[in-house]
Amino acid sequence: MRCILLILDGIGDRGQAIFRGKTPLQAADTPNLDKIAQRGMCGLYHSSLQGIPMPSEIAHFLMFGYDMDEFPGRGFIEALGYDIPVQEDEVAILARIFSVSPHEGMMILTHENPDVDQETCRILHHEIKSFRYEGIEMELVPTKGIQGILILRGDVSRDITDSNPISEGEPLIEVCPLSQSSRDKTAIQTARALNRYLLWCYQRLSEHPINQERIKRGLPPINALGAQRAGQRRIISPFREKWGLKGLSIASGPVFWGLAEFLGMDTMREKDTKDMEADLRRRLELAKDANAYDFIHVHTKMPDVASHTKDPVYKQQVIETLDKALDFAVEHFVSDPGILLVITADHATPSQGPMIHSGETVPICITGKNARQDRVAGFDEINAAPGALGLVKGKELMYLILNGMDRAKLKGLMDCPEDQPFTPGPYKPLRI
Repeated sequence: MRCILLILDGIGDRGQAIFRGKTPLQAADTPNLDKIAQRGMCGLYHSSLQGIPMPSEIAHFLMFGYDMDEFPGRGFIEALGYDIPVQEDEVAILARIFSVSPHEGMMILTHENPDVDQETCRILHHEIKSFRYEGIEMELVPTKGIQGILILRGDVSRDITDSNPISEGEPLIEVCPLSQSSRDKTAIQTARALNRYLLWCYQRLSEHPINQERIKRGLPPINALGAQRAGQRRIISPFREKWGLKGLSIASGPVFWGLAEFLGMDTMREKDTKDMEADLRRRLELAKDANAYDFIHVHTKMPDVASHTKDPVYKQQVIETLDKALDFAVEHFVSDPGILLVITADHATPSQGPMIHSGETVPICITGKNARQDRVAGFDEINAAPGALGLVKGKELMYLILNGMDRAKLKGLMDCPEDQPFTPGPYKPLRI
């Protein structure tokens, strides 16, 4: 039996006034999602605790059955996704060039996502590519547009704060060691070196002829670098060893490619086109044919992207478009006794208001030959709530998947030295 886990990224939302208190998912016409909900058991899901807004990479990490203290950090994950080599003793940090204005000795973030052509980005990135301070070396590796990965080498620590406040109108943050490392020399030195680099970037970029010309033309200068989400490689149990399932991820974007690589899953690196319905349909077709895998993660980022436009009506339209592709799931997955289909989201993304993501639960549905069939008639945040699954949290999802696949081990049995949650375990036969 195979599990297909379909993640509709950010599909959960809050009640919106334009829909008289309904969410965009509630307001959307989703006949295929509703058919799937009617054939299985539903509930609500949160990858951590209700009320905590989760980013996609951490939410997925927890959904795949790992603990927060094992997470290596977004910077490291994204570097893997971009095929940027990061050694065990190096730190990778997300970085981006953007616009700031000086005010009372501070750098105020004015444009976090400035519209800049690729050639300008290339020149400015190169201007601040390399820096060295007190034995710590820094290399800025451009990735996409204004974005890049900052690699720190030497005696460095990932236990540091961000410098990017994310919110425009706020000052850039002084990098400090995290509380648990406040007396650690390596963390203190790393923070000090990174602050020096960021100030140097501001000086170099502000003086660059490109920015002098932009100011003359009335355009905001691209004169600072923001850094956030430091990461470093960690040793974890690969997904197959942890859950007894051979995993495949079918997704677009370096975050998901990097996470799958870190967990030891195979990947199909898809691209997003202007035809989001065709994109999702293709990923479902690939999942159907991936018979060599026990666990197949299928992902679409489009509901989350729509949410970030802060237009609830557009998000509703995107959901309806994606639902059209799910006729494939209705036809090929729901009635197949060899498939356990799980549909949910990694987090809620509000389509109005200042929050990036929010901490509400999201709907979840499981169909398969072993699934109970409850009375839920529609797939959304309210209709799914009274379903047979109730509230599911964190790694409970992976235990439910093993159980639904008839792969969950009876607690207390020990077929091998490691108390793994799946059966059969990698046991050693007693030979004659």
